[in-house]
Amino acid sequence: MINMKKTIGIIGFGNMGSAIAQRIKKDYEVWVFDKKDIKQTTSMFRINVAKSILEAAERSNGCVILAVKPQDVDSVLEEISSTKINSLISIAAGISISYIKKRLGGANVVRIMPNLPIKVGKGTICIAEDSLSPEDRLLFAVGSLDSLGRIFYIRENMMDAATAVAGSGPGFFFALVEGIPRKDWEQFAREVFALSLGNAALAVGFDTEIAQELAMETAIGSLTLLQQSALSPEALRMQVTSKGGTTEAGLEALEGKIENLTKAVRAALRRAEELSKKE
Repeated sequence: MINMKKTIGIIGFGNMGSAIAQRIKKDYEVWVFDKKDIKQTTSMFRINVAKSILEAAERSNGCVILAVKPQDVDSVLEEISSTKINSLISIAAGISISYIKKRLGGANVVRIMPNLPIKVGKGTICIAEDSLSPEDRLLFAVGSLDSLGRIFYIRENMMDAATAVAGSGPGFFFALVEGIPRKDWEQFAREVFALSLGNAALAVGFDTEIAQELAMETAIGSLTLLQQSALSPEALRMQVTSKGGTTEAGLEALEGKIENLTKAVRAALRRAEELSKKE
């Protein structure tokens, strides 16, 4: 049974880090750190702000969630390497479990790929099943993700593909609905986008069942986020598109056309592989 009084430290308070904090703060004490000043953020209710990366890690008696950009991972790992961490959940795209373990010593490492619909509890969360152990402290780490959405267990060698399909999928969806009337969003999501994204998932190596389920969950999660958000499709697209990232690469190939979705996912996958650090 998971102890709901555990404390979780989150390093990185961007779109993903803040979304995770908001969803889990009801059940856990949450400490966050980000290199930008976040103390005045309106969403800070019941979230503690650490003064440093070390404080966020040391305050955690359960696990640390690494929610920084891939290029910032090395500096963060160097800072927390001297801290005793039971388990670490990494959402950094392209950074392998072995790469992190070599820099952290004995910590259990769980690698996940969530997408932005976790903000409304409709996320798609892919977990590298290779990283799971039977130990209770690791079960705690995985249990902290329950409120974020649907969990898929996949092999780590499919995580770059998951990044291209589920991670970048919402960006593709928002781009494609920019010119579609609101009343038609749901039909487009279920009958057009999900089918096309499922075919793209097949093209990058997922088996039929997972490809279809991953695509549908990504489509419905993206639709739900859009419907519940005060932001336009364009604003949400911009929110999930990092400069030089997988979504940006995919959007360039998409060119706003649904028939280019498989091409877009393949472009996102290539970018994910380029950014990867395996060892």
